[in-house]
Amino acid sequence: MSGIFGVVSQKDCGEDLFYGTDYHSHLGTQFAGLAVWSKEQILRKIHDIRGSQFKTKFHEDYQNMHGRRGIGVISARDEQPILIHSKFGSFAIVTNGFIDNAKELVEELYKDGQSFSEVTDGRVNLPELVAKMIIRGKSIVDGIEGMFSRIEGSCSLLILNKEGVIAARDRHGYTPLIVGEKGKDLAVTTETSAFNNLGFKIKKYLAPGEIILIDEDGVKSKSQGGKTSQICAFLWIYTGFPASSYEGITVELVRERCGMFLAKDDTVKKDLVSGIPDSGTTHAIGYAMESKVPFRRALVKYTPGFDRSYTPVSQETRDFIAKMKLIPVQDIVHDKRIVVCDDSIVRGTQLKNYTIQKLMECGAKEIHLRIACPPLMFPCKFNYSTRSIHELAARKAIKDIEGRDITDVKAYLDEDSAKHKKMVEWICKDIGVTTLKYQKLNDMVSAIGLPADKLCLYCWTGREPK
Repeated sequence: MSGIFGVVSQKDCGEDLFYGTDYHSHLGTQFAGLAVWSKEQILRKIHDIRGSQFKTKFHEDYQNMHGRRGIGVISARDEQPILIHSKFGSFAIVTNGFIDNAKELVEELYKDGQSFSEVTDGRVNLPELVAKMIIRGKSIVDGIEGMFSRIEGSCSLLILNKEGVIAARDRHGYTPLIVGEKGKDLAVTTETSAFNNLGFKIKKYLAPGEIILIDEDGVKSKSQGGKTSQICAFLWIYTGFPASSYEGITVELVRERCGMFLAKDDTVKKDLVSGIPDSGTTHAIGYAMESKVPFRRALVKYTPGFDRSYTPVSQETRDFIAKMKLIPVQDIVHDKRIVVCDDSIVRGTQLKNYTIQKLMECGAKEIHLRIACPPLMFPCKFNYSTRSIHELAARKAIKDIEGRDITDVKAYLDEDSAKHKKMVEWICKDIGVTTLKYQKLNDMVSAIGLPADKLCLYCWTGREPK
């Protein structure tokens, strides 16, 4: 997913905007951008950050972007911020989300006489689509609410205009938005970890569908939003930064609890517990805490220059990063029975072809793989992620077991069924580990600490937010 950040300051906002946006670099890998309201106009910069760091690309830019209000984005796919000159005046917009029915909405706008300027390989830029839908409303707030009612998927956004920074959280609450304060300065962020070193304190978690205006005088409510709240559970399992919190629940603590649940009643004999960096590390720490078996770093991540291997669009790029970023410590691995914890198995190719292979080549005696969430069964409809059922390791297993693709996978969702057990055994054999154990859905929900009906669990259950 993308990460968005906005700030309204009593003085120049540039430094807080620059670093606050940079603290989202673990999310998007494609583009980044900043926009500042300066002397009745919007200054904007966008850079391609594939293979380079945000700070390197924007360090000189932000020092020449002076103003008291600004928004920024680390983008998973689209170039943004988008600038719009409309009946509501000029504004810049950044978004975080994915619109599953974008093609249908684009065709509708074409028939309405609209045009799009930001088009790549025939695909319309989604922030521009959102902006064009908003300007159909009677006001910006009315336009946002109208957009929310039409899209299938998710969208949280920030708008910068002459009034201030408008923040709107996705109507289902799939992605978070949190307001922070530092004296009279205010900021809004996807990740609360962006606040810590900048001196901001959490002031408010926006409710699903809530819309606010932030200006130099404070926070003004524009729409209270709805009661439906189904935030993405994967934020705690993998996507989110360890020091962040959503709905008041800290990511690092959830991952520890996930590891503890994995360790309960796990009777395999092991010499050490290790995690696949970065998110798998904390799951492993939790496992070690519960099992009383020492945590050791069998794999070390070489951080500089390598993004998360899950987020790039192409499989070739994902494989290259997976190959290069993890370095095994042979003296720890050799002749050991190792429990290896990871956040999830999406496609399984990186685990099979690189991570597990490295450990085996270092002489691991046994590898017991423990996964912090249930098998991923459905491609995400609410953010950029796996777009095809056929990519998922669990679905590949089911196809091989059944001899064909099947649409009704209910029997495989039942964690106590023979078919579920057979699917897990297939994945275990395919990846090449000694044993494989997935987290049970109820244990994952318990580790997060919210009721199941307050979480989006679509990629595990196939049930969409209501």
